[in-house]
Amino acid sequence: MMKQVGIAALILMAGLIGVQLSATADSGNSKHAPDDPSLAVATFAGGCFWCVEAAFEEKVPGIEEAVSGYAGGEEKNPTYDQVSAGRTGHTEAVQVYYDPEKITYEGLLQALWRMMNPTDAKGQFVDRGSQYRPAIFYHNDKQRQIAEASKKALEESGRYDNPVVIEIVPFESFYAAEDYHQDYYKKSPVRYNVYTFNSGRYQFIDRVWGEDQKVDYSKYDPEGRDPAASMDGSPAEETVSSADAASADAEWADRGMPGTGFDPVSFEKPSEEELRKHLTPLQYEVTQEDGTERAYDNPYWDEKRPGLYVDIVSGEPLYSSSDKYKSNTGWPSFIRAIGEDVVVTREDRSWFGVRTELRSAVADSHLGHLFEDGPPPTGLRHCINSAALTFIPKEDLEQAGYGEYVDQVGDPIS
Repeated sequence: MMKQVGIAALILMAGLIGVQLSATADSGNSKHAPDDPSLAVATFAGGCFWCVEAAFEEKVPGIEEAVSGYAGGEEKNPTYDQVSAGRTGHTEAVQVYYDPEKITYEGLLQALWRMMNPTDAKGQFVDRGSQYRPAIFYHNDKQRQIAEASKKALEESGRYDNPVVIEIVPFESFYAAEDYHQDYYKKSPVRYNVYTFNSGRYQFIDRVWGEDQKVDYSKYDPEGRDPAASMDGSPAEETVSSADAASADAEWADRGMPGTGFDPVSFEKPSEEELRKHLTPLQYEVTQEDGTERAYDNPYWDEKRPGLYVDIVSGEPLYSSSDKYKSNTGWPSFIRAIGEDVVVTREDRSWFGVRTELRSAVADSHLGHLFEDGPPPTGLRHCINSAALTFIPKEDLEQAGYGEYVDQVGDPIS
């Protein structure tokens, strides 16, 4: 690939200057695209498309095909010569065709973070210019929401010295690159390895990610993931259907709570066997193994009814709807707990960096994390997993034994 000074010499040495064919097609009509309507499509830019294509195809499960090409520009059917010269507005990109029953979009993002530098908007490594700028091109609003939440988590991690600036923009068009660019890592492995070694890409990834380079993709397998697998704090990937929200509302009834409320003195935490029996795999993983559910795909992130949120294990009151606000993160967010002593904090070093974990005081359930980017008057954001909560609507509080909280719950802040 013709890069900048130095890399160009490498390419000339490698004998890669050849006939330029026009790039092909748009979002899914390329001859390189799989003919399988069950596959989902994602489009990413992370600098040299050889490297991004290779990383997705070699390291990420559920990928049927990754196609190198160009996105983000206005010129139709651009050639490599035009794009590499920075004349079309495109950036080198890769269109990923994946099986949504084997890997989630969040799983693809976790892979993307580990193959590029999201803090450099002016190129990637030795390849400079807007034609190598990183980007996430979302195909629908769900992809946008997940991408924004994942980027925000990365920003808050403290892993990078510089701000995370990768752009998240709507997908408009994709043009497959010329044939000789496709699967280049397979066709010319020696030349590919010479380029990647000299680019600085993998040295950067080693320095930033270290032992965290390897992704546990079982967390991002919607059907095949091990529900008892340990979590490191990165987003879990179990899909919660819309019907689960309704069943969660009534879950307190299944646990014998009506008329009983919560008594911290008499409460005894159930055994592991009992918890596994009565909690869903995701609820167990979140509360007992410090897991994190999927953003925007959980029952309460957009819950707007007045009510009380209690610990799903113990029933202890934790949060009031009056303190809930829309944080645009995809998880239920509150400016404070309903009482000073109902949640406790701990230092959490399990994911990108150091975070403040929130746990319920009595049952010791993992709830979520605390951030200092909330609205007034506290300036705090209690970012909580729906899977750790049971929501009791205001009209049911008396029956459930929580009548004392009726006056403390109202409409959410936003």
